Amino acid sequence: MALEEYKEIFIEINIEKSDEAIKMANIALNENALMTAFNRIYYSIFYTVSALAEKQGFKTSKHNTMIGWFHKKYFYESKTFNKDIFDTYNNAFQYRQKGDYDRAYKLDKDEAIKLLAEAKIFIETVRKEIFKDRQGKNNTNFKPE
Repeated sequence: MALEEYKEIFIEINIEKSDEAIKMANIALNENALMTAFNRIYYSIFYTVSALAEKQGFKTSKHNTMIGWFHKKYFYESKTFNKDIFDTYNNAFQYRQKGDYDRAYKLDKDEAIKLLAEAKIFIETVRKEIFKDRQGKNNTNFKPE
């Protein structure tokens, strides 16, 4: 199998993970499991950015490095995405950090609902960039649950 075929497989795996994470975020939110909802919202975004990074040949195991790469490449350098897109990614990361590690922080359901809506816009927008040069097969038909 050629390197390009592996890249496509890894992109698809990340897209599938993103779809599952956003689905689980919806379920968690409906069940008032806010820590899980924020976690899954963040990871739906992270997996989408991971698919974009895979397409570009960028690899890292560090979340802050991925955020920095995305911000530099797609906000500062190419201006592909607007500030709202970056803010959604950054906010999702901050909420996930608070939910996972700050025992004193009280998670807010209204914030989770707002962030989930923003995450769905983020995913749809970034997927358009991922698949913009594909012919035929296109995974931009993101239909959030």
